[in-house]
Amino acid sequence: MTPTVEAPTFADPVSQAPRSAGERALDHFLAAGFERTEPPILHPAAIFLDMSGEEVRRRLFLTAGAAGEELCLRPEYTIPVCRAYLNSDRAGAIAEYSYLGPVFRARAGQDGEQTQTGLESFGRKDAEAADAEVFALSLEAATAAGGGVLAARVGDAGLFDGVLESLEIPDVWRRRLRRGVARGRGLDAIFSRPSQGALAQAGVLAALESADHAGAKALVEDLLAIAGIETVGGRSAGEIADRFLEQASLRSGEPIAAEKRAVLEAFLAISGDPDEAAIELRRLAQSARLDLAAALDAFEMRNGFIAARGARIENIRFSAAFVRDFDYYTGFVFEAHDPATPGAKTALAGGRYDGLARRLGAGADIPAVGAAITLDRLANSGER
Repeated sequence: MTPTVEAPTFADPVSQAPRSAGERALDHFLAAGFERTEPPILHPAAIFLDMSGEEVRRRLFLTAGAAGEELCLRPEYTIPVCRAYLNSDRAGAIAEYSYLGPVFRARAGQDGEQTQTGLESFGRKDAEAADAEVFALSLEAATAAGGGVLAARVGDAGLFDGVLESLEIPDVWRRRLRRGVARGRGLDAIFSRPSQGALAQAGVLAALESADHAGAKALVEDLLAIAGIETVGGRSAGEIADRFLEQASLRSGEPIAAEKRAVLEAFLAISGDPDEAAIELRRLAQSARLDLAAALDAFEMRNGFIAARGARIENIRFSAAFVRDFDYYTGFVFEAHDPATPGAKTALAGGRYDGLARRLGAGADIPAVGAAITLDRLANSGER
């Protein structure tokens, strides 16, 4: 009699409890009409480095392709899904996707693999309604996954940019402000003059001030090449060159006037109930003569759509100082965590990123909004 040989079994790369929770969340997205997609796991590392800066390199799982190109395991879904959308025959048209699978980010004391589900909406021109739908669906899906009711914080990158534009803040300071505020730095720290490195001495900076951007960048890259420097702290020669150009611009630029700094301080201090925040924002816009009418109309319309979706607007906290640390976010941003767990990490995050398609090669911005749920961070999200 021939003995029976059982086929070997292999563990699912996505742990069973989070995947079960993910399937419950995914079902919620599918029921709302979002089509499931599953982009590749390997992607060119340069895409994520260009979007998030060289500092993200230490969090990527890197490898090399057959031709020597630098690749990474996907650290998130938004960019891969957007790339797939742009390469499809639906690019530029309305398309809505959901997903479920692993993402990979190097973190101290963790194995680096997490399970995410989420949704991405492209092409809708009713931005405020789309924002509200994605926000509400993601919160509902987190609850369906077993995460309970999450505490949400919302912000508006478009409002922040509108304030900077109305105050006529120079571009170099706008970039520094966006980055600094996103990382939780105060205005005093943001407006302080940058420290000078070994190459960033007065003579070098003076030469950079008088050169055009391309010529100045080439000069710094040549100096680094002569010194045999390819990377410093994970930053490429090009990244280092851009940093020196920023230092040169800040060195020669006019300081921000005290009255403008006061307006920025007042704006960034606004927080609390979104409807009450809208009133405070309009008062500030009127007193400081800021051209925020369109942005505030959109803000209030979105609040109305969120309330119409059944979310209790008074349980959502707005913070003018909350902006995501990605250049492509252009409007509504949000995140949520479990309020019952002290020190709980963000379990849900998302926002509007109309600028991403252009950054990935499209000829123009494409309206887009999405959210991701990190299932491993939801309490009580196991089997049921």
